[in-house]
Amino acid sequence: MDTDHITDLWSRVFGVQPDPSLWLVIVTGVLALAVVVPGTAWRLSRNAVTIAHEGGHGLIALLTGRRLQGIRLHSDTSGLTVSRGKPTGLGMVLTAAAGYTAPSLLGLAGAALLAAGHITALLWGATALLIAMLLMIRNAYGVLTVVVAGAAFLLVSWLTTPDVQAAFAYAAVWFLLLGGVRPPFELMGKRRRGGAVDSDPDQLARLTHVPAAVWLGLFHVVTLCSLIGGGRWLLGI
Repeated sequence: MDTDHITDLWSRVFGVQPDPSLWLVIVTGVLALAVVVPGTAWRLSRNAVTIAHEGGHGLIALLTGRRLQGIRLHSDTSGLTVSRGKPTGLGMVLTAAAGYTAPSLLGLAGAALLAAGHITALLWGATALLIAMLLMIRNAYGVLTVVVAGAAFLLVSWLTTPDVQAAFAYAAVWFLLLGGVRPPFELMGKRRRGGAVDSDPDQLARLTHVPAAVWLGLFHVVTLCSLIGGGRWLLGI
C-alpha cells in the first residue's frame, strides 16, 4: 500500500464527517427506544447489551492485570466472563462493577465521538473491539453473536454511504444508552422476587462489605446519567 492510499485511509477513518440532520438523530433514537421497550424485540436485541456487559468485564480484567480465561454468551442473553488473579482487591472490584455499567459508558463514549463528527472512527473502533472480543469467546453461540455484530459494523463502515453510516452509528449509540438502563431495573425486579442471588451486586457486596442494594443503586446512577449526558451530546444541546 503506497503513501497516498495510507493517507486516504487515515483520512477516511479519523477524519471528521458532517453532522447529520436533527431529524435523523431523533428518528434513530425513537427506533432504538422501540427496540428496547417491547418485550419481544428486547429479548433479541438484549444479546447486544450482553456483548457489551461481558466485554466490559473482560476489558477491565485485562486493564487491572488479571488473566482473562474466556467469555461465554448464551442464547437466553446471559453471559459469563472468567478471569484469573487475586480474588479480592481493587482489580476484582472494578472487574465485577464493569458489567452493568459497560453498555452505558460505551454509549457515552460513542456519543462523544459522534458529537465530534467521528462517525467512521466509531464504526471501525467498534469493529476492532468486537474482533478482539471474538478471540476470547469460548462457545459457539457466543462466536455467532459476536461475528454477526462485527460483520454488521464492518460492512456498514466499508460499503455504505455516509448517510447510512451516520444512521447506523447513531442508532447503535442510542441503543447502548437506552438499553444500558434496562438491565439494572430487571435485576432489581429479580432480586425482589428472591432471584439473582449471585449477581454482580452480590459479588461486589462480598468483596467490599457494601450492601448489594448500594451497588445496584450505583448502576442506576451511572446508566441514567450516561443516558442524559449522551443524549444531550447526540442532540447537540
